[in-house]
Amino acid sequence: MSMNASANGLAGKGFTGRHVLYCMFGFFGVIIAVNMVFLTYALQTFPGESMKKSYLQGLHYNDILAERAEQATLGWRAELVEANDEGVIEVRLTDAGGAPLKGLTVNGELRRIVHARDDRALSFTAMGEGLYRAPAGALEPGVWSLTAHAESRAGEALDFTARVDIR
Repeated sequence: MSMNASANGLAGKGFTGRHVLYCMFGFFGVIIAVNMVFLTYALQTFPGESMKKSYLQGLHYNDILAERAEQATLGWRAELVEANDEGVIEVRLTDAGGAPLKGLTVNGELRRIVHARDDRALSFTAMGEGLYRAPAGALEPGVWSLTAHAESRAGEALDFTARVDIR
């Protein structure tokens, strides 16, 4: 031993394999803890499924395509007329010739693209001349997605979607 090592009290106290092991455990422990915090936060904000029973819906996708092809032959059109922050959603439904569609049952869903907790079901009321209005409650600014289904008494139907921008 040298005079310096014994004077400083460092004799026999080097950086050993045990210290390396503790450093590795500490390093990986911090990495795992941070990943667990991120994983927990990610699952709380978006659980990974935006539609209920999406797997079962996927199994029936060919049926959905057939329904859309049948709807396309009707030539019905839907247009978003008004959407405001007070929650008034208004759509206009017309036939292939542009004439207003009357007497339809229209229901839908207004979905917040950012997260599902603000989603709300809509029931539209006929206002005349092909206009249908639904109260949605106060809406926060941002992008929303309207998905709706209109059906006549004869069973003819139209599924439509619209992007709703609330300023």
